Amino acid sequence: MFIQTESTPNPATLKFLPGQTVLEAGTADFPSAEAAEKSPLAQRIFGVDGVTGVFFGNDFVTVTKSEAAEWDHMKPAILGAIMEHYQSGQPIMTGEAEASSGHADHEGEDSEIVGQIKELLDTRVRPAVAQDGGDITFHGFERGVVYLHMQGACAGCPSSTITLKMGIENLLRHYIPEVTEVRPVGV
Repeated sequence: MFIQTESTPNPATLKFLPGQTVLEAGTADFPSAEAAEKSPLAQRIFGVDGVTGVFFGNDFVTVTKSEAAEWDHMKPAILGAIMEHYQSGQPIMTGEAEASSGHADHEGEDSEIVGQIKELLDTRVRPAVAQDGGDITFHGFERGVVYLHMQGACAGCPSSTITLKMGIENLLRHYIPEVTEVRPVGV
């Protein structure tokens, strides 16, 4: 098994490409070791000293490190953990691990606008940020403001604010006149 690595715009994250499917559908975000209880793979990766976050996409794993940790020391151990997991035959996720779009549900008078927002995110935004090892999901819409949740390499990335404001906000405002602003949320 040959696992490729790619840097991301966020210096605290690295993208690992195992050359096979990680998640069939959706994404999975593990912002802490406690959150990884439903994923044997995420648990193995959190076993590496310095890992502070793990994120799964369709064909990649993004790992976030602490500020003090060095990729030169961590990378071989993470590669080993991923390889061990795939050789073990264990599932990536266990139990009732639900695959979802990642978007929050929204009901009410704005549901048509929210549907358009989610469609634009799914077709124009999410494929681009997945290439950088992250994901951006819909969190809410209120009085013209779209709230988005940033995951994986996007969370804590120095350039994410620029991406959010200049890219996503301009895109949404162009296609959906009711949108006036885009803001990030922490979950």
